[in-house]
Parts: sequence; C-alpha cells; structure tokens
Amino acid sequence: MLEKMKYKLVKFMEGRYGMDDLAKAESGTIFVLLIVSVVLSFFGGRVPAINLLLLILEIVWIALFIHMYFRVFSRNISKRYEENQKFCNFRYRAVVKKNQYKNEWAQRKTHCFFRCPQCKQRVRVPKGRGKICITCPKCRNEFTRRS
Repeated sequence: MLEKMKYKLVKFMEGRYGMDDLAKAESGTIFVLLIVSVVLSFFGGRVPAINLLLLILEIVWIALFIHMYFRVFSRNISKRYEENQKFCNFRYRAVVKKNQYKNEWAQRKTHCFFRCPQCKQRVRVPKGRGKICITCPKCRNEFTRRS
C-alpha cells in the first residue's frame, strides 16, 4: 500500500519543478511567520493593533504558501529555474557583502578603507600614516586622504 502511494506521488511529480533553494527559503519564512502569528494570537484579543498585525502576517504567510506550492508543482521548469537563479545570485551577493563588512570590521584598528572617487573601488590603507596619496589599483586614479 505504501509503495503504491509512493509510486503515485513519483508519477505525479514527473515533469514538475519540485523543491529548490527559493522554495526552501520560502518554506523557512512561512514557518517563522507562522510561529510569530501563533505567539501574537495569544495577545490578539487584548490589543487591537496586534489584531491588525496578526491579520497582515497571516495574509503574507498564506500568500507565500500558495506561491511556494505553485512553484513546486509548476511544469514551466525554465521559468522556475530562472527565478531560482535570481534568488541564488541575490543570496550570494548578500553573503559576500556581509563577509566584506565582517573583514573590514576585524581590520578597523590597523587599516582605513576608502572609496576611489572615480571608479568606487574599495581601497585599504594602513592607519596612522598621516596625509597620504592613494593610487587606486583598478583605475590608477590618485587621490589624497588622511589615514
């Protein structure tokens, strides 16, 4: 009986997109919103502003839920793949930016960071050198800053 149900599910999912990174992220967001809405529902009867927030949260997580399952069961695989790639690129850029800020924060005592006025490249120079002439490694523009 269980094997038969499993086989029917596999046959149903053939040609459909299935779960990807975006669907997993949506699933996690739905879970968090659901938990927050359950916690807020304990206070909902007493504070009217919480009732409005609870309604908005419920609308958002239900809409995300519908969108996630629409994507999972979709047969337009190329379109869903393109959406997932955009999400993965966005997530990658966010992680790179976070790591960049983390590295700059760790080096804040020994180095200064400046942007090139011409090409906006980040340039790292040692602290405590006074007024120095900085040459951008990307565009070779020279500018003066105090380190």
